[in-house]
Amino acid sequence: MPQPVFVSARTAFMQRVSICAVVITACVGLTACQKPAPTQEPLRSVKVMTVGASGSGYELDFSGEVRARVESALAFRVAGKLVSRPAELGQRVTAGQLLAQIDPEDYRVTAEAAAAQLLAAKSNRDVAQADFKRYQDLHAQGFISVAELDRREAAMKLAQAQFQQAQAQNTVQGNQSGYTRLVADGAGVVTSVDASVGQVVSAGQPVVRLALDGPRDVVFSVPENKLANLKAGQLIDVETWDSKKILQAKVRDISGSADAATRTFVIKAALQSSINNPADAAETVLGSTVTVRLKPSGESAPKLIKVPSSALRHENAGTSVWVLNPTDMTVSAKPIEVAAADGNDVVVKSGLQQGDQVVTSGVHVLTAGQKVSIFAAKQ
Repeated sequence: MPQPVFVSARTAFMQRVSICAVVITACVGLTACQKPAPTQEPLRSVKVMTVGASGSGYELDFSGEVRARVESALAFRVAGKLVSRPAELGQRVTAGQLLAQIDPEDYRVTAEAAAAQLLAAKSNRDVAQADFKRYQDLHAQGFISVAELDRREAAMKLAQAQFQQAQAQNTVQGNQSGYTRLVADGAGVVTSVDASVGQVVSAGQPVVRLALDGPRDVVFSVPENKLANLKAGQLIDVETWDSKKILQAKVRDISGSADAATRTFVIKAALQSSINNPADAAETVLGSTVTVRLKPSGESAPKLIKVPSSALRHENAGTSVWVLNPTDMTVSAKPIEVAAADGNDVVVKSGLQQGDQVVTSGVHVLTAGQKVSIFAAKQ
């Protein structure tokens, strides 16, 4: 009878193994169906600044350019082929210096022809005058009639008129021969060259643009809504980009109509002198870029709220900043409206109040409601 007992024990063992396998499989299945535990966002350290209104010495900034008060586009008075152009871009020239020349051969030949015609007309006039004098003597002696004397006088007057016509024509042709040379009207700098050697130019076609030495202007453009801030005779500050010198300029011309392309108004201000060195105005390089700064019109400077440009977030066609809530140390996005740029800062028109704590760095890795800590620099 031992055999049945062995079978029963084996059967019981197999049943227990099967039950354990079922339990393990069920546990694995339940574990796979559960969602993973959410990962906690890291506590990030951020730099913050407390917003406060600050006074500004300027309320408007514009980009301008230094130009000569008198800038002429020089051209030939006659047409011809350009055979020489000594003037080069940026070259300094003196009064009377040759800038360009066209082929003078045709005008020289025409001038010689006009001189020959003048000589012939002069001979005819002299002969007519001598004849008239002889006929006057014959008329006094009674050898010719009054009618014949009148014809001789008319011939003399005709010869005189032809001589004057030839004289004027000779002067014109002589002038045109001189017009083949284009010379500088005064000392200055060549700012543009519009024709090359070998090109056939017409009369009046600009060849060289010359900025004459003398007074210089600062030329800049303003939009229509800022035009009321400028008046003729108003003093403005001009800051050079290279040396950061502050020059003074006086508004002398305000455009009466807007530019067709930019819809802005051109302002010209006479550059006067530097606050520290009066010679700086004359030494300012033509074409250099400057920043025109307008002072506030009131007695006190306006109070502005500024934040670094690194604090701005551009999202959904809007601009916002992260504002820190010191109670629970979380951040939230706050939309703002930017009025203007001031170096590395921006002037906030609306959206912030004094005392707000704005995150100034690391704004691209933050999310709404995220807990943060204030960064403390190591000593």
